[in-house]
Amino acid sequence: MRPWTQEDRARQADLIRQQKPWEKSTGPKTEAGKRVSSLNSLTHGHNSQAARDFKAALHEARKLIALARELGVDG
Repeated sequence: MRPWTQEDRARQADLIRQQKPWEKSTGPKTEAGKRVSSLNSLTHGHNSQAARDFKAALHEARKLIALARELGVDG
């Protein structure tokens, strides 16, 4: 598969603007579908387990840095 050229990108952008898929997107209609889609942020994005783990590790690291500064430890 070859990389897209600027012309390819422009052509695809024109096609997408003509088709307007955002006007046809409706999202989930059933209550079950709505429940499932409401959990997407736990799998993807800022609320994923990986993101929560990273935030927790970052918080711990910041606490350790603050403690080291209080104790006068240079690092």
